[in-house]
Amino acid sequence: MTFIVYWSGTGNTQKMAEAIYASLDASKATLVEFEATDVATVAAADVIAFGCPAMGDEELEESVVRPFMDDIAPLLKGKSVGLFGSYQWADGQWMETWEDEVRSLGATIIDTLPVYDEPTDNDLAKCREFGHALAQKDPS
Repeated sequence: MTFIVYWSGTGNTQKMAEAIYASLDASKATLVEFEATDVATVAAADVIAFGCPAMGDEELEESVVRPFMDDIAPLLKGKSVGLFGSYQWADGQWMETWEDEVRSLGATIIDTLPVYDEPTDNDLAKCREFGHALAQKDPS
């Protein structure tokens, strides 16, 4: 089972999540917002994709995503994880920081996909490729 869990402030990361999900077999994937799920449910998945835009000083959203990531951290060892999200300033450093954090927890990073501003058709095609990479790691 593959879980795609996301938070979106402007809708850009949601568009990415929906494009990723559309490239997967719906019987083997779940698309859900962080607020609509819990750590145990997500941690039970074989493959997890987390989506969050850059916030503030290139950080994860702090009221929902950051606490969720802190809670799931001890459960990510050995998991296959993808990370995606949009940003509108700076150079996307939040994605590199997030990748380093998740990798340090013992997860295998499948792919990362930072997108500048609103996803273009080309960006959405990359989202579908991202979804295909997730599917290749899902043993179900």
